[in-house]
Amino acid sequence: MIYTVTLNPSIDYFVHMDSFTIGSTNRSTGEEYYIGGKGINVSCILSELGIKSTALGFVAGFTGEAIEKGLKDKGITTDFIKLKSGISRINIKLEADDESEINCQGPSVSGIEFDSFMQKTDMISHGDTVILAGNIPNALSDDTYDKILERLKTRDIRIIVDATKNLLVNSLKYKPFLIKPNRQELSEIFDTQITDRADIETYAKKLQSMGARNVIASLGADGAILIDELGMKHTTGVVKEKVLNTIGAGDSMVAGFIAGYEHTKDYRYALTLGTACGNATAFSNGLATKEKIYEILGKLQAK
Repeated sequence: MIYTVTLNPSIDYFVHMDSFTIGSTNRSTGEEYYIGGKGINVSCILSELGIKSTALGFVAGFTGEAIEKGLKDKGITTDFIKLKSGISRINIKLEADDESEINCQGPSVSGIEFDSFMQKTDMISHGDTVILAGNIPNALSDDTYDKILERLKTRDIRIIVDATKNLLVNSLKYKPFLIKPNRQELSEIFDTQITDRADIETYAKKLQSMGARNVIASLGADGAILIDELGMKHTTGVVKEKVLNTIGAGDSMVAGFIAGYEHTKDYRYALTLGTACGNATAFSNGLATKEKIYEILGKLQAK
């Protein structure tokens, strides 16, 4: 079984405007909302690719109920801890002259509620896959992923971590199967300015020496580099289409890589399918559909 962990899920509310003026009343030209959170996005793309997963994490209030119902309507199994107070966050994505975001804090998680979540992870067993993705509620500490992985470490579990800074670095001693930093995240982790592919490859290998088995460095419009656990480097380009949405593209890449590896155990194909999923989401309003993913995959394989 694949489990995705989203400790601070959201409803992402997209507002489209011709222009935005600070301090004035602005009118939208359209809006839509999507269930969000990095782990949840992974579950959604896995579902498009025909792979079942169970979404874990915390939900609260009426927005939490909407998140849970929306996932169940998509056929995705959920097993969230329901918090006693607060509401799951609503993030605002404003698309006007530029693309802007307001990411909210989300509800508080008590020690008792976190302990309940930790007990729930005991159902994860040998051979399962766990994806820890995204940020955490403010009430939880930077070593939260560290605590989860410490509890899981005696089991033969495939771990994927898609997070930033200390959340990612603290996980490396548990030898995660996959991590996926982008250029900016690599710069932040190593407190340096990364300017070219050679730098990216150098620091990806450094993360590997710190414990990661496989490292994907996503380069946005320039594709991605994978340094696999066998010491091989794989690269992939991108398909050129109009970018409609960058939200969830990285999560889609993670899902595609997992799906590709599950089917073939081939790292090059896994990277190609991951890239297809990331591209397909970037070219879609919301997350990619199966049809769009395989359309892009065909174009990438034809290159």
